Amino acid sequence: VFSTPRMIALMEQAAVNAVQSFLLPGRTTVGTRLDVTHDAATPVGMKVTAEAEVTAIEGRRITFTVSAYDNEEQIGAGTHERAIIWTSKFLDRVQSKLEK
Repeated sequence: VFSTPRMIALMEQAAVNAVQSFLLPGRTTVGTRLDVTHDAATPVGMKVTAEAEVTAIEGRRITFTVSAYDNEEQIGAGTHERAIIWTSKFLDRVQSKLEK
């Protein structure tokens, strides 16, 4: 069956796609919170899609309602939060962990 981690990845990608074209150059978003349910099983080979709708923007935080569907029904839903970041600063900070 279609796995929960794969469903979550689709939901996160839907959220990224929903806002990416509105961000300033050099910025992206990173996931910070996720609260979803996986409500129905999907057999291998069936198409699954995900949707994300912006429900709130507070400073650098964007909250989404996310949902996933197979050909027959909604298979999962919940909320997802992402933070707007400077890509270069974020990568520098992550890299610095290796240098310690």
